[in-house]
Amino acid sequence: MDLGKKLREALAKLTGKPYVDEDAVRALIKDLQRVLIASDVNVKLVFELSKRIEERSLKSKKLEALSLKEHVLKVVYEELVALLGKTYEPRLDKHKILLCGLFGSGKTTSVSKIAHFYKSRGLSVLVIAADVERPAAQEQLEQLAKKVNVNFFTIKSELNAAKIVSAGVKQAKEDIVIVDSAGRSAFDDMLVRELEEINAALKPDETYLVVSADIGQVAGKQAEEFNKISPLSGVIITKMDGSGKGGGALSAVSATNAKTAFIGLGEKVEDFEIYNADKFVGKLLGVPDIAGLIEKVQKITTEEDIKKFEKEEFTIQMFYDQLKQAKKLGPLSGVLGMLGAVDVPKEMLHQGEEKMKKFEAMINSMTPAERKDALLLKKAASRVARIAKGSGTKESEVREFLSQFEKMEKMINMYKHNRGFRSQLEKMMKGGKLGGMKLS
Repeated sequence: MDLGKKLREALAKLTGKPYVDEDAVRALIKDLQRVLIASDVNVKLVFELSKRIEERSLKSKKLEALSLKEHVLKVVYEELVALLGKTYEPRLDKHKILLCGLFGSGKTTSVSKIAHFYKSRGLSVLVIAADVERPAAQEQLEQLAKKVNVNFFTIKSELNAAKIVSAGVKQAKEDIVIVDSAGRSAFDDMLVRELEEINAALKPDETYLVVSADIGQVAGKQAEEFNKISPLSGVIITKMDGSGKGGGALSAVSATNAKTAFIGLGEKVEDFEIYNADKFVGKLLGVPDIAGLIEKVQKITTEEDIKKFEKEEFTIQMFYDQLKQAKKLGPLSGVLGMLGAVDVPKEMLHQGEEKMKKFEAMINSMTPAERKDALLLKKAASRVARIAKGSGTKESEVREFLSQFEKMEKMINMYKHNRGFRSQLEKMMKGGKLGGMKLS
């Protein structure tokens, strides 16, 4: 089940009403109960949440600027944030990290992801493969370490995990040392003993438990058990992209007073982020994350790019350069999600991405002169025919691209030269009005 989609559907029933009263609020609460319980959130937690939403929605004083409808949405948002845990702030100084967890949690992959996370922030990283139980675990981590370009250590003939850790720590010169420990199919005495020995050898500054989102409420029980061996700094929840039980895992971890530290959102090393409760709930409810989108854009845009964009005329070549930059932001669905447009049909997304591929193929079939001056293409049908043939598209599709480009060119010029339009657009972006839900 898609938790976010069902929550948005429940809220849409309320926002679609011309008038909101007590009955409408209670109907919303019943819908929320069904959605959360179906997503494996603990029943007791759901009813406690329901009680708080009802009391705050109908009895607490609302801000004068908000209607009752907006007040209820604000309360739901804040209570879901409280249910799903606090925002985490990882250390960014020199320290040692231990990752633990059971089989199938995605622990070894998470080692490479957290290594990439710290390396991308300018810290040197060493990963130590201390999983002596699972065949090929050390080889897997070695390959992953090469992929993210961090240092790797293990002793392949050694069957004592604590000895591997001790030797690795002695020769480590890196800022961050991350240890991958062995998992088990269940929490048992052997696992406890091995983790205690690794703890003594490593003396970790941070200990993270790795759990898979698809175990739902069981994540809370695992957090309690592992916390007894070594106090947990936080929990890393993997497979959040494909599990309908993610809400259950997050709320169960939060209920044990453990913190969700990071969440895994896919297979790539970049599909890994610090857990931010406000952003996560915002994404579920379709609230725009303009700040997150701007941060992503800033990572791929240099000051030189901005100056070039502002000074030079907008050409097909410039559009092509921007298109290549935009691809670095990730899938179109993710970018639209940050803008609050989370329910765009998959067919439409696929069509949009296919169209972008065709545009790229068309531009690759153009001469440098044509990329610089689009008027050359309008004046000669033979050029359009050549581009269509070279890109494997139809002439009508090339003309459609030219029409789209012309509209974009007009909008860009308006943005550059019309200060009023520019300030209005920037104000709209900063105000986060693109998603239609105002929370404060």
